[in-house]
Amino acid sequence: METPITTDNTSSNKISEDRIIGIGVIGMGGFGLFAVQQFLQTPNTKLVAIAGSKREEAITTAKRFGAEQLGGLEELVNHPDVDLVYIATPPFMHYEQAMLALNAGKHVICEKPLAMNPEQGREMIELAASKGLLMVTNLMQRYNPMFARIKHLIDKKLLGEFLHGYFENYAGDEGLSPEHWFWDRTKSGGIFIEHGVHFFDMFAGWLGEGTVKAAQILKRPNSNDIEDQVQATVEYGDDETGRKLVNFYHGFTQTGRMDRQEMRLLFERGDITLHEWVPTRMVMRCMADEETTRALLELFPGAQLNVTANIGGKDRPLRGRHKEFDAYQQIELKFGFGDEKQHLYSELLRLMFRDQISGVKYPETHRLVTEQNGLTSLQTAMEADQLARK
Repeated sequence: METPITTDNTSSNKISEDRIIGIGVIGMGGFGLFAVQQFLQTPNTKLVAIAGSKREEAITTAKRFGAEQLGGLEELVNHPDVDLVYIATPPFMHYEQAMLALNAGKHVICEKPLAMNPEQGREMIELAASKGLLMVTNLMQRYNPMFARIKHLIDKKLLGEFLHGYFENYAGDEGLSPEHWFWDRTKSGGIFIEHGVHFFDMFAGWLGEGTVKAAQILKRPNSNDIEDQVQATVEYGDDETGRKLVNFYHGFTQTGRMDRQEMRLLFERGDITLHEWVPTRMVMRCMADEETTRALLELFPGAQLNVTANIGGKDRPLRGRHKEFDAYQQIELKFGFGDEKQHLYSELLRLMFRDQISGVKYPETHRLVTEQNGLTSLQTAMEADQLARK
């Protein structure tokens, strides 16, 4: 992996604590409207302008927030009241639009992926670093409390060593006509790049950097070369820490009502299943001693605990992987089943934006998602895409 880029936004681009931050938007469609509604719940922010869109969402948003509708990007990035540009356009536009904004001295948050390839992404981040600006990809998964809980469980080895994982994404394609830009690799980069970066980043947050070991792409029969299924195997760890394999599958093949996702993590003493692409619900099945059970219930407050079996006497010492461990119960934990996915998604967008605004106002602050996350996830996605085509 290349040397990480450090963004130093301690230059004159720092914005005072009480100043209102003006936001300009490129790409005000349905998702842009959804995201901006969350961003503007951050105190001292204002939607100043929307560039180059006459879509219904842009007109509605401009009316709602009193924003200007500008004819082009040059007008938006040179607007004196715009401090930060949010880019919600297809991936092939990110590089040119972000470079335009950065050269005009504006901070940038863009939808995933950062760019169409790591070379573009590195250039964008290096320019931002040289000017003391943000160039952040919206990888909001890291702000999910479920992400932090699973990270803690892995790091503390509450279920022993992590051994294997998979992510299965059975996505709907009802809104993706054959002519949609999503299927055009020159505009989307393909499924690994346009969509997979979220999940490559999630597992990198849990396990560290990974290396793609295998990847495949399948085309839809009689479809003019539509690639609708991809899968990759990524290896994490090394000989010293133990190597772990994680499988990623994305298929855009389902009717919208059957859109569903599942993630499973296997440990020495149990497994966890997470549901939804923004994980809201968890089911854990494991063997646990008294201390571990207490730690799990503290980590997942309010979880439903079901006892599958009690273990005692001569049966209590258990063995696996040539190790012996103690357990007094086989349990099942269910957590998060009352959460509404769309409400959680909204909260993650709010948290991401507040974190980045803190980085603008207080450059020395730690940000949960930095420029490097966008670049690293894009590099992994590009590795998978290239390997699948060999």
